[in-house]
Amino acid sequence: MMWEFLSDRGVISSTVLPAPSVIGATFLDLLLSGEIFIHVGISFWRIIQGFAIGSFLGVAFGILIGLNKGVEQATSLITGILRPIPIMAWVPVLILWMGIDESSKITVIAIGSFWPVLINVIDGIKNTDKKYLEVAKILEKNKRTFLLRVILPSALPSIFTGLRVGMDLAWRSVVGAELIAASAGIGYMMSYARELSQTDVMLAGVLCIGLVGLLLDIVLKKIQAHFIKWNVNYFK
Repeated sequence: MMWEFLSDRGVISSTVLPAPSVIGATFLDLLLSGEIFIHVGISFWRIIQGFAIGSFLGVAFGILIGLNKGVEQATSLITGILRPIPIMAWVPVLILWMGIDESSKITVIAIGSFWPVLINVIDGIKNTDKKYLEVAKILEKNKRTFLLRVILPSALPSIFTGLRVGMDLAWRSVVGAELIAASAGIGYMMSYARELSQTDVMLAGVLCIGLVGLLLDIVLKKIQAHFIKWNVNYFK
């Protein structure tokens, strides 16, 4: 590999960009010592809490907005203004309001996961096949049956897309929040390594972030496949 070759020859400074073998060895050391599991576990617990809040609110408001044109029109301005705001822009505001404890980090994660879930739920509901809607009206189904047996099954693929994107943003959000204010977590580990000029530890943290993000997406894909298969069989 060119990267390894140039590092061995001293063309690339090890203090700026260590060789892949050095990063791999550091990553292995962090695994064997258990240090990285502690930091990832703390970050993951924050994600679970924030993602649960953000995704629940995203699904709830998405259904409300997707089914009610009046609500959509009433909220279009505020959602249009708030949605483009970068997640990290909320960090200093939330630290001012909530301090640097867990609540501010969990709120950042909730905000990050809320928007993609909300948008995908709304799109999924609006893209429901018109044939299903017409059949439901002809059969005079009540609102509960209409929602549970027609709207949500049709929107399920879009909802899971929103959940996957929301989880991805949640993982990125917690790392960003920990880089600014935390005493533990994968973002804190990287920030502390930067202060000590431990570039290999920083890049090992980057590798860990990528691997955990990939693992989370694989898990959500499997859950999605299971639910869609169940959905097809249940609503035949």
